Parts: sequence; structure tokens; C-alpha cells
Amino acid sequence: MTMIHVLDDNTINKIAAGEVVERPASVIKELVENAMDAGATRIEVEIMAGGTSFMRVTDNGRGMSTEDAHLAILRHATSKIREVGDLNTVGTLGFRGEALPTIASVSRFTLLTRREGDDLGTRVTITGGKEPDFIEAGCNIGTTVKVEDLFFNTPARKKFLKTNHTEGSRINDFIVKLALSRPDIEFHFINNNKMSVVTPGTGNLYDTIQAIYGGKTADSLLGLTLEDEDIKISGYITKPSMLKSSRAWQTYIVNSRIIQNRAIAKAIDNAYKSLIPKSGFPLAVLCIEVPQRTIDVNVHPQKSELKFEDESRVFKAVYKAVLDAIRPAGRGLGEVAAVVEKPEQHVTMEPMQFVPATEPLAEPIIPQWPQTEARPAGQPAVQRAQPKTIYEAVHRTAPISARTMAGFSAAQQSLREERGAAAMPDSSVLDHPGMVAESSAPAMKSGADAEASPCQEGEVLQYDGSVVPIGQVDLTYIIAQDAKGLYIVDQHAAHERILFDKFSAMAGDIPSQQLLVHQILSFDQKESDLVEAHQELFASLGFHMEMSGNQEFRLIEVPADVPVSEAEDIIREILTNLMDMHETTAKEIRQACLATTACRAAIKAGEELSFRQMQIILDALAHTAFPYTCPHGRPTILKFSSEELAKMFKRTGFGF
Repeated sequence: MTMIHVLDDNTINKIAAGEVVERPASVIKELVENAMDAGATRIEVEIMAGGTSFMRVTDNGRGMSTEDAHLAILRHATSKIREVGDLNTVGTLGFRGEALPTIASVSRFTLLTRREGDDLGTRVTITGGKEPDFIEAGCNIGTTVKVEDLFFNTPARKKFLKTNHTEGSRINDFIVKLALSRPDIEFHFINNNKMSVVTPGTGNLYDTIQAIYGGKTADSLLGLTLEDEDIKISGYITKPSMLKSSRAWQTYIVNSRIIQNRAIAKAIDNAYKSLIPKSGFPLAVLCIEVPQRTIDVNVHPQKSELKFEDESRVFKAVYKAVLDAIRPAGRGLGEVAAVVEKPEQHVTMEPMQFVPATEPLAEPIIPQWPQTEARPAGQPAVQRAQPKTIYEAVHRTAPISARTMAGFSAAQQSLREERGAAAMPDSSVLDHPGMVAESSAPAMKSGADAEASPCQEGEVLQYDGSVVPIGQVDLTYIIAQDAKGLYIVDQHAAHERILFDKFSAMAGDIPSQQLLVHQILSFDQKESDLVEAHQELFASLGFHMEMSGNQEFRLIEVPADVPVSEAEDIIREILTNLMDMHETTAKEIRQACLATTACRAAIKAGEELSFRQMQIILDALAHTAFPYTCPHGRPTILKFSSEELAKMFKRTGFGF
């Protein structure tokens, strides 16, 4: 008696099911891909108990004849390929002919199908891989596959399934990714009698993303596109200010096939470096088209991975496409601002002081005459009228009369001439944390001095981005507005991003300034060795040091944008980062050091800014390379749209 024998078909199918049918989500994936290959324009998926007790996939595709239905349940029976050479050019999602027989071998399986023009369809029933039962039945055009009691005859496999909620979530993820790969197909996913996913099937990827992830995510999308010889990339990626908790929110589609690929993931990570924190990932939907001959899809049982003929070229193309997408390219701050996803409302009672409308203000206000024009002799002090609007109260507009109008107009004309003579300062004004814009306007004044300044009275600052600063909260956040909403800018994060992008754009060394009095810095042995080993790095950052003794260095020059008082702290923080970093490239070390330098040199929370200084920050942020976040991933600017403000104040539905 021989020791080797051939396994029966039922055993072979159950073994194959271990690779092809890993869990309920694998069943849904195989069945939906078959429906997509059949030319369906509408696919409905329904499950119960996470797919373990019931799954049904219904499509309106071509359907099958009775003869094809008999063959479809046989192992390695397929209409996708005929010979081995077809694997090099296969364009369908399925091609092995294993899905239906392996699913039927571990479940109670029912297939109902009919072609257009046939009077009746065909029903195929299989229980646990036993002999199939074929009967004629009435049904709609297309195919419906029902799978019940998955793994009922393989209890060992069923024991390793997760909870129903977890399995249902995996199915939801597969449906989402498949829907994103084919926005021209209308998908409906019903989970425990509740509609979970509905896509419009219009063929527009943006509409599909909006239907799946919601309007807030859609507002944060950045379109990307790239065409380079035989590589074409399109799709969307979110702003660095909107992050997800895992890479599961990223979908890579190659020739309409959902895949997993480390090179593509790494290209996205590299493009977003210094824009997001280490714990977040941007949502991405990348559609990549390459010649079919340059990829191999027959490398994974579930066809979830593929091999590229030239993976490095794909990496570079994805990196460039994503990098071009996240560059603002002239977009205003309103388009790069992060959307507040779920603003929390907190109501407090604050005491308010009201002045009766009939009671005039106690302090007399002297009208603001131009400096070249003295107040007429005998002109009495004029009391300021009660402001009629909040805007008028905030800006302390002087009462408008025939006599004061000339003075107010003259002051405005003087301000316009001043603005015309002094051009808008660039971001170099921001390069020092003090950021006192002497070249453009005096700093904010208080008390009587503020009232006497013609630049403060009724002044509305504008800049070419149309976002206007209107105040400062907690000496940390700049409040600004435009016609479409309200903006909150973190002054430290914004200035940090401005400096970091400025430093990064310098191909050579950062300009430095010599110290009149050299500083002597003492280090321990490990720090001293690091300083000596990275002398060129520190020099490129603008820190020039010479050894002056045992474990001592003389600091001769510091970057022009860094205050001398911060220099030693920055150097020590850079050394700490160098100690913590392992197996990094020179570029990564430089970026980390630049981030540290920009952070320490930027404006700090608690520093008071004038309106002109706020304006300069907004202008510089709008023109920097990557304004979304600071180098450590914190958002620089948040936006509350007019619609969101209306919802927060419950003004929707009232018509006013």
C-alpha cells in the first residue's frame, strides 16, 4: 500500500479556503470583485452577525447561463484567462477560479443568476462542499450569491474569528475601498438591517469620498495628478491638518485593483515629513495606472499585493504627486485652514456691564485732527456718541460730523500715503521672536497714546489673502476673519512653520551673525564628542564653534534669526535630538535640527502683537511652502465657516 495518495476535491477546496477565505470579509471581497468583473453598475451587500451567519451580494451584471453556472462552481474554472501567458496582461480582479468552490466548501451556499434575454435563471445550492443542486428559478438579471453559516463544518477556523462587530467593521472597510476603486458603481452596504455605506455611482471620485467620509473630510481634500510617460496618478489626499489614527484610511488602487504596498506608503510618509506628528496619517486615495505588463498580480492568495517592474520609479512618482498636491500653489489661507471637525460648545455665565442708551459716556473725546492741522481755537471737547454697532464700538470710531469729517478723511489719506510709501514687509520682519515691525508701523499702544494714533482709529487692515486680523486671544492666538468665516491662528506654530520653510529653502548654510562677546559652552564627554563629530552640521545651521579647552567650545556665530539668549538652549536641544536618533540620514538630521531651531526662534505664546504684526504673520503664512502645520505636526490655522457658526448659535432654520 502506497503512503502517498491524491486528496479528494472536497478536502482540496477546504485547504484552499484556508488561504482564500480567511474571514467573512474575504468572502465579500471575492464576491464583490466577481460582480465588478461582470460589468455591474449597482452592487448591494447585506450581512448579519458580522457575516458569520448571513451574507448576500447582489449585482445587476451580465449574469450566467445554466451551462456557465455548472462550470463556475468547479475548481479553477474561470472566464478571465485561458493560458499562462494571459497572466501578464490580466485586467480583471479575479482570474484563478477558486473563490466560488472554496466558499461553497465551508458554508451553505446559494447562487441565483440570469442573463438578459433568458426567460428563467439558474439556482445552485451547495452545502459544505457536497454535490450541488441545480434548478431553474425566476430572478432578476444579474447574480445573487448568498452565504450562510460560514465555517459551520470547520469549527477550528470559526473559533478564531473575532467578535461580530470586528468582523463587520472589516467588511465595511473592504466595501469602502472597493467603492473608492470604482466610483462609477453604486454601492449599498446593509449591516444588521441598517444602511452603512451608500455611494452615488456618478463616476466622480470626490462625490464617492464625500458620501463615505462626510462633508468635513471632503472640505479638507487636496486633488493630485501626475502623468509621466507610462505612469498616471490621480486621486485625493487630505491636508496635513486632518489626520487619521491609522494607515487603514489610505487606499492604493493600481489598475483598478486595491493593493497594499510599502513603497507607496513610504512615499506618502516622506512627502508629509515635518508636516504631521508621528502618530497620525493623512487620508489618501491614490489611483495609479501603469502598463499591465509591468506588474505581477499573481503573488498573493488574496491578490492584495503585487510586484512592480520598477518600484523605485513608482515611489518617486507618488512622492512628487503628493508633494505637489500639498503645496498651496497660490491658495489663500481660507483654503489651507484646518476645519474644526466637532467643535465643543461650553456655555458660561459672565457678568456684563450695560450703559443706558440715554446716558452719555463720561470721558470727553477730542476729535483726531491731523498732525498738520491744529484744533481750531475755542473748539470745545466733543463727547463721543453711543456706538450704534459692535464694529463701531470695537474700533472706537469718532463721531461723524461736518466739522470732524475733514479731519478723519485727512487722517485716512495720511494712512493711505504711509502704506503706499512703505511696501508690505516680507517674512524677514518675522525672523526674530520680538518681531517688532519698526519698518512698517509702531507696535500697539495703550491708553491715550492708542487713541491719538491715526493708524488705530477705525483702521481695517487688509492683505492680499483677504483674511483680516481682528484681535488676539490669551496673547497666543490670532483671531482673523474673511467674508466666509472666522479663523484662529496659533501665532507660535505659524511663525515656527514660516521660519522652518525659510530655513529649509536655503540650499547652503543659514546666514549667521558674529558675536561681539564669544560664549564659552561646557559639555559632558558624550555631548562634546557629538559636537566635534557634527561640526559641519552646526556650521550649516549657522552655529560656528571652536574647541577652546577640554570639553569646552567657543560659540563665535549664531544664526541671524536666532536671539543670542536662545543659542545655547537650541544647541543643547539639538544634541539631545542627535542622541535620540538612530540610523538616520543626513537629510533627516538636518530637518530635525531645523525644526528645533525654528521652534526656539519663533514667537512664543504670551507675546503681545500689534495688528500690523498679526497681518504680517498671516501674509507670510499664506506665502510659505507648507502652511498647514508646524514642523511637529500641530495645526497652524483653524477655520469656522459661516455655516458652522450658524449651527453653533442654532440659527439654522429660522431664516434670519
